[in-house]
Amino acid sequence: MSSARFIAVLGFALLAGPAFAQADKVVAKVDGIAITEKDIQLATEDLGERLAQLPEERKRDEVINYLVDLKLGAKAAAEAKIGDTPDFAARLAYYREKVLLDEYLTREGKKAVTPEAAKKLFDDTTKAMAPEEEAHARHILVEDEAQAKAAVERLKKGEDFAKVAAELSKDPGSGKEGGDLGWFTKDRMVPEFAEAAFKLKKGEVSEPVKSQFGWHVIKLEDKRSKPLPDFAAVKPQIDQYLERKAQQDLVLAMREKAKVERLDKPASPAPDAAKPAEPKKN
Repeated sequence: MSSARFIAVLGFALLAGPAFAQADKVVAKVDGIAITEKDIQLATEDLGERLAQLPEERKRDEVINYLVDLKLGAKAAAEAKIGDTPDFAARLAYYREKVLLDEYLTREGKKAVTPEAAKKLFDDTTKAMAPEEEAHARHILVEDEAQAKAAVERLKKGEDFAKVAAELSKDPGSGKEGGDLGWFTKDRMVPEFAEAAFKLKKGEVSEPVKSQFGWHVIKLEDKRSKPLPDFAAVKPQIDQYLERKAQQDLVLAMREKAKVERLDKPASPAPDAAKPAEPKKN
């Protein structure tokens, strides 16, 4: 059972208090047991991917139905005195500590996410990025070399590349777009294709090139240095990285300061006692 579900069922003191109770609107009852907006919020977080598959208008009903089952199940478990067992007490203590840690890391991690820190990380990262070349090309993909050579001959006679590609290319993606592959880096294409494409000059057409997919005729439309990512576009990923790194650093710092004793393992021998003492030589 997840930590969020334990909060919903047991109502930890962390979430209690007059202000919280007043603000927490009751939206349903099952056998007199209240289901609140806070319950819905916590259950929504807990259910996660299960809800993602549902249409938006069904999600709230699904969560409330889940909470009805949860409240009924928790009531039945309480009547069966499940909560009085040592195992349950140990499990409750474990999940209480887990929730405390999760909440602490979430709070402290968010402190590291500032506009200044995000911009600095972006600037430092982009400065360290080596310029990467991109090509914008079209291609005609056919089954054999003879068809590729025939396509090259038509192009040499002045036919439009996009027209010939739309007519001949077997590539289901680019064929309908006149063979247009858009912008790409070398590592996105099979080696034979990439080598041939990046050797061309702007406007040049290749001789037939064989790859695992068939025979290609390639036209280079243009080359450029790959543009740097837009800060606004990558900021969510930067914020996530800053938060996770702050959390990781916090856990490592706590562990570094703590005295950890493994009582389930024999103590490591002192360095001098690692080997038996050598007998004295006369």
